[in-house]
Order: sequence, then structure tokens, then C-alpha cells
Amino acid sequence: MSAGVKKLDVAVTEITEINSLVKRFRFESPNGHALPTFSGGSHVVVEMHDGDIVRRNPYSLMSSPLETASYTISVRRDDEGRGGSLFMHNRVKVGDRMTISTPVNLFGLDLRARKHLLLAGGIGITPFIAQMAQLQASGAAFELHYSSRSAALSSYADVLQATYGDRVSLYRDDQDQMIDLKGLLSGQPLGTHVYVCGPEGMINAVRQAAEQAGWSDHAVHFEHFLAPPTGKPFQVHLERSGITIEVSAQQSLLEAIEAAGVDAPFLCRGGACGQCETAIVSCDGTLEHNDHWLSDEERAAGSKIMPCVSRFDGSTLTLDR
Repeated sequence: MSAGVKKLDVAVTEITEINSLVKRFRFESPNGHALPTFSGGSHVVVEMHDGDIVRRNPYSLMSSPLETASYTISVRRDDEGRGGSLFMHNRVKVGDRMTISTPVNLFGLDLRARKHLLLAGGIGITPFIAQMAQLQASGAAFELHYSSRSAALSSYADVLQATYGDRVSLYRDDQDQMIDLKGLLSGQPLGTHVYVCGPEGMINAVRQAAEQAGWSDHAVHFEHFLAPPTGKPFQVHLERSGITIEVSAQQSLLEAIEAAGVDAPFLCRGGACGQCETAIVSCDGTLEHNDHWLSDEERAAGSKIMPCVSRFDGSTLTLDR
């Protein structure tokens, strides 16, 4: 799969439709062994073989870290996406064998916190489900504020309220209910850490509100779940490999590099971890940076690109790969 990321062979043992957009998948070891341990906030990369195309999408583990007989993930269907979620929804069946990565945690809990304030938007609820199980078991203080479009699309809301009671607050867009970020962030006890996972606008709003309320950066944690965008096809030359590759409209640059048999490092595949950062040797065109890793100065310099999510529009692009 990549240097530094190990593969696991798993069987699909359960598929559950949660609502019109979300399905839950359970993976178990085919030989019945326990799966590797993980902590709340971890994700795995699921490998999907779709004809000649190999798709690799990251999904948060939502099962309890205390139970490793199986892993569960939830997949939100994206009809306008590149095809990974549609493959999971339409092609994967109970009994299928799949390859996933070992868990990686880029959104872990800071266990030094005296309280954990969890803010979720939409499918961004999934890492918090595992984290809440971990926090509950350790007796840690936490509360969840979960915003979604409607009650029908509020995945797992009923189960979370039944399990955690008044530590869960729900907000629905169709009822004009919004999280009072200013009031919430200004009323927390000293030593509280805030975590946010959801749409980019929500993450930015929480970060801005925390900054205005005087929160330290080390107490503000966030996870983007950015999917690689589609775009115009383009051509890239890989200088060290001595090959030129084509990147299709539905393919990420990282996927095209992998399809050419060139190993490239990755962890998140969502433009956040920096693992796949690649130096640019030459460029005649426009770099379409879609990551959350490079600084404004690095983007302006045009010397680096994050191939998991960024694209190119122009005549020639040569990478040090």
C-alpha cells in the first residue's frame, strides 16, 4: 500500500443502512483473530479494486477501541465524487474480502485535558463515536455537540443520546438550530480541549471562535475529511522514476503515481498530514493546491505539491519522484 503503512486482509461481515446517505460496514479478520489495537480518532485506508482502477479512501474507525474483534466504519455516499463511496455502497457485499491499512491516528485525544469538548458536523460524527467510548471507559469528562441537516440524516444521534444522555446536544439545520460557539467556548473550565470534525466551514468557524475567545492553539484539535476533487486530466513527468504518467479526471495525482507502480508515502490521503509532500522540479502552468498542509508562502513559491488532493492545469509538470 505504501512505505510505512501495513495491509490487513479483512472480511466484510455486516453492512447496515443507517439512512438514505450512510451505510455502516463491519470488518473482521478471516481467521477470527483480533485486529490491531487503536485509539479513538484513528482511521484506516480502504482499498477498492474497481476494474483497472484501485481506489484508496480513508475512513474513521467508529467502533470502540476497547473491542478489536472487528472494526466498523461509516461511508457517506457522494454521487458527485470520484466513485469510492459509490463503490462501497453499490458493489461491496457481506462475505467480500478487502484490504485495509492498519489504523493511523492523526486526530487523537489529548489525555492531559481535564475536559473534552467534541463538536461534530454531518459524517464528522464518526471519529467521536470511538473517542466517546474511550472517554467513557476512562471516566473522563466530555460533552458532544452534533450538528446535521435534519433528524433523518443525523446518523447515530438516537444511540448516542440513549448512551450518553445529556452529554449529547443535537442541532438540526432544517430547524434553524445552530451551535452557539461563542457561548460554548467562553463557558468551559480551565484545561478543556476542543475537537472539531465536519465541513471545512464549521472547522474554520470553531478555530476562529476559539482564537477570539483566547484559547491556546494546543487545546484546539481538528480533522478535515477532504476528498480529492475531480478536475481536468493532466500529464506529469516523474524525474527519478523516468516516466511520464497521465492523471485522469476522476483520479488523484497520488493514485496515478501508485497506478504507475511508483511507491509514494501517505497516511491521511486528505491533504492534512504532509506525508505525501513532493518537491516540484519544474512547472509550466497552474498548481491547484487543495491541501491543508502547505503554508501560503510554500504555495506561492510553487516548489511543493500534495499529490493526494492537489491537481495541475498547464503544459508541463515535473516532480521529484
